[in-house]
Amino acid sequence: MTVDEVDAYLAALEEPGRTTLEALRRSIRAVLPHAEEGISYGVPAFRVEGKVVAGFAAFTHHLAYLPHSGEVLPTLADRLTSYERTKSSLHFPADAPLPDELVRSLVEAKLDILGR
Repeated sequence: MTVDEVDAYLAALEEPGRTTLEALRRSIRAVLPHAEEGISYGVPAFRVEGKVVAGFAAFTHHLAYLPHSGEVLPTLADRLTSYERTKSSLHFPADAPLPDELVRSLVEAKLDILGR
């Protein structure tokens, strides 16, 4: 896993998705300053002690925050009512970054599940 892979993934995106995911990357990095960045399952991801803790992706009609766990989003369901989601993917518009506070909560929920 390398940061260069994430840079290349983001560089290939059109605006406003690129800028929005760059903001999400910074938000995740603020919570996980020592995480390893790279590509996992074809999308940017952050690993802590070998475990994927957070990721993100761009799709045709939305962007997604990926906690790489089906347990994270249900724990924060009351805070996610304004977002479309699946069991393991939080969807948001390309021009609407996730709030830093929400990103922190998502990452911390995954860390709690991992016992870190």
